[in-house]
Amino acid sequence: MPHRIKFLLSVGCLLTAAAAYFYMAQAGKAGPSYAVAFLGVFATIAMWVFPEVMKKGDGDRRAKP
Repeated sequence: MPHRIKFLLSVGCLLTAAAAYFYMAQAGKAGPSYAVAFLGVFATIAMWVFPEVMKKGDGDRRAKP
């Protein structure tokens, strides 16, 4: 995945996690708000650390003339 797309996806993930954290905090649920914050940060870090899955042999499936 190109770095530009990965960066935009990371920003979106962190903004969504921040919005969910504040929503849960306003609702008075401290435990779930911390879980949402942790999972948002964890998902973002995991996206950068773990490599993208690539299939082996995709070039072999092309139609032969």
